Amino acid sequence: MRSPGDILLVSTYELGHAPHGVALPKAFLERAGFSPAALDLAVEPLDPSRVRRARLVALSVPMHTALRLGLQAAARIRTLAPEAVLCFHGVYAPLHADLLLAAGAAAVLGGESDEELVSLARAVERGEPLARFVQRGGAAALRRRLDYPIPSREGLPPAERYARLAAADGSLRLAGYAEASRGCKHRCRHCPLPAVYDGRFFAVPVDAVVEDVAQQVARGVEHVTFGDPDFLNGPEHALRVARAMHARFPALTFDFTAKVEHLLRAGDALGELAGLGALFVTSAVESLSDEVLARLAKGHTRADALAAFDLADAAGVPLRPSLLPFTPWATLDDYLELLELLEARAWLENLDPVQLTIRLLVPPGSLLEGDPTIPFDGLDPAALTWRWRHPDPRMDALQTRVAAAVEAGVGAGEPALATIARVRSLALAAAGLPDGHVRVLSPDRRRVPRLTESWFC
Repeated sequence: MRSPGDILLVSTYELGHAPHGVALPKAFLERAGFSPAALDLAVEPLDPSRVRRARLVALSVPMHTALRLGLQAAARIRTLAPEAVLCFHGVYAPLHADLLLAAGAAAVLGGESDEELVSLARAVERGEPLARFVQRGGAAALRRRLDYPIPSREGLPPAERYARLAAADGSLRLAGYAEASRGCKHRCRHCPLPAVYDGRFFAVPVDAVVEDVAQQVARGVEHVTFGDPDFLNGPEHALRVARAMHARFPALTFDFTAKVEHLLRAGDALGELAGLGALFVTSAVESLSDEVLARLAKGHTRADALAAFDLADAAGVPLRPSLLPFTPWATLDDYLELLELLEARAWLENLDPVQLTIRLLVPPGSLLEGDPTIPFDGLDPAALTWRWRHPDPRMDALQTRVAAAVEAGVGAGEPALATIARVRSLALAAAGLPDGHVRVLSPDRRRVPRLTESWFC
């Protein structure tokens, strides 16, 4: 178990970023004397030779897409290395423990599982029973902060293989990834984190974060995405990280994710973050319907979301929203009004078209599971989610058409505003209304920085 490659850490998808779900456990294992190999199936083919030599294969599943791809990879891994111990780890793993065990997993570990993964490696090394390494749902929540090492990125693909920053001037820059905290103190009902972290978050020491950034800067990275579920869960910690990073790398820029309510509370901090290199913030606005926001327990209102947009603009850190426009409670009027408002406020440039396609997922273990207001239609085991139908059939039909239009637009390299215009035409047609238009980007309006791979789960 101590020879190079005896342990293989596999990632399938992390939003176009280098996989933190491999780099961090790799560092834990190396600190314990193991020599794991790494494989990122988002940018690399499955290497049969690396799989066959492994005695323990650990698949990182931090999100829904990664879990679905991980199950596909697991089937191939079982064929190539039937004697290897297969482990799934990450936020989505304990929510689907029984499914993963049926797929051949011997171990299922949740969030903050890095030390447990080390214990698993030792147990495999000693030939011990592995039943204690199966975690389910909230039982996977860890109640203490780990001793975080600097993530180990040696052996991972270079930054050139991943999403880049598309800057306001149109240039593309190499982008890296870091996390200043883990978990989240909130309990939004559609999010998988509450089931695993139970409203807890853990700060990563400033020095460890900055050293992780430093090793990426040394490899050419000019921009860093902070992928914390919410960078402002601990606003003072976030500022300490940003200040330390800026002091060491004054030209480095970054982006981060934060809840609407945190942006409103940390208004003064936004201006400082802009001065420290923040280019934009991603925020889970989700909807501009107060009813939908209440159903999701988002902790903000429509008025709050609009205020957050304005506050971020004023601070010089434009807000790029993530949206959830297709839920059982959203109406066609909500969808049209969302598009109209984003256009009227000149915020369409802040929007990735894929955000107009997102439909509510209710995976097993979700806080929404069993909600009597959701018209459930059975479990879809292939999609790893509960099926539901919208009370207004036009909404389900529109979501299908919009998803196809956005996929076609992205595939053709179509400008985002042109894709959004087609989406609006589809929405107006669904409502039986005459077609409108979307204003083009004026030459004097600053383009909003973004990553070249859209943010979604």
